[in-house]
Amino acid sequence: MPRLTWLSLLALLALVFAARLALAVQPGEMLADPVLEARARAISRDIRCVVCQNESIDDSAADLAADLRRLVRERLTAGDSDDQVRAFLVARYGDFVLLDPPLKPKTYLLWYGPIAIFLLAVAAATVYFRRRRGVTLTPIPLTADEAQRLQSLLAADGERRDPA
Repeated sequence: MPRLTWLSLLALLALVFAARLALAVQPGEMLADPVLEARARAISRDIRCVVCQNESIDDSAADLAADLRRLVRERLTAGDSDDQVRAFLVARYGDFVLLDPPLKPKTYLLWYGPIAIFLLAVAAATVYFRRRRGVTLTPIPLTADEAQRLQSLLAADGERRDPA
């Protein structure tokens, strides 16, 4: 059996990933009108899958993402504009449903939370290493009994190691 090289393993991984993405939007979900379908796909690429959280509903194979894709298509078929569809989803799920949420006081945590967590981690690491640098370990002197026992152990070990 031939060994897999990094390149072939990467190609295999890309094929598996591409196959998964190809299954996201099912043919039965697509609209007959190509203009409406293109609008639906454009909206779906901007909406976050609330299950996967790091994928758009256009890329996600989750059941909830499929429901949201159908909902987008229903709203477009009913005559809603792209902005009205987005506003409907935001009203229902909040700004988090947008892959690129607007910058406003309610979304500051989404925008600045990761930066704040990173800065807190850097500050904690700095404090930890500064405190650690100031600590010096001073050896506790051995008692007379401990020193004598150590000498006898070292002497016994030296006799075992000495081949002559």
